[in-house]
Amino acid sequence: MHKYLIKTPWLLRALFPNYVWHIPSKEKVVYLTFDDGPHLQVTPWVLDQLKRYDALATFFFIGDNVQNHPELYKKILAEGHATGNHTQHHLNGWKTSTDDYLNDVKQAAQLIDSNLFRPPYGRIKMKQARGISKAIQSSKPKIIMWDVLSADFDTAISKEECLSNVMDHVRPGSVIVFHDSEKAFPHLQFVLPIVLESLKKEGYEFRKIEHLPL
Repeated sequence: MHKYLIKTPWLLRALFPNYVWHIPSKEKVVYLTFDDGPHLQVTPWVLDQLKRYDALATFFFIGDNVQNHPELYKKILAEGHATGNHTQHHLNGWKTSTDDYLNDVKQAAQLIDSNLFRPPYGRIKMKQARGISKAIQSSKPKIIMWDVLSADFDTAISKEECLSNVMDHVRPGSVIVFHDSEKAFPHLQFVLPIVLESLKKEGYEFRKIEHLPL
């Protein structure tokens, strides 16, 4: 049994309505998101795939990685994608004090200029969530969760299962999670081109989350 949920249940979304789980749309639109980069090998590959399908995406970056690869971060912005804060050191909010957590978010905010924030592992305490606005210096912060998890990070599942996780659950307005990380790359290499090709054929458009009227 997996220790994660592929499709975020409605009850969880209802319990935390201030978080963005899904972006309702009457159009065929999906929001691809990538966590944990930028990675020197994986992220450029992802950018090439997105460009092939005129797809825009949102990258939730770890500040430490942005610090190590600033030119790659600039390239992502130059190609029209959105970025979001994913903490400086990929902290688990449930296992971290509120002060330490928010200081880490604030450190990442010095490198990542965005009002979008995604907590690593999707784990954040209510008190931490209330402090995000000040930590990222935004009057309108958006905590972005998801409603479809690819589980590309899970080496115990097959690449076909990873693909099914996305294609069996996607719908208009879905926020889909992938990872531009070394661990996820074997699955991502197989899944991402098929998802882009299949959804494009179905008439979907791939948009970034930045500047949406959420």
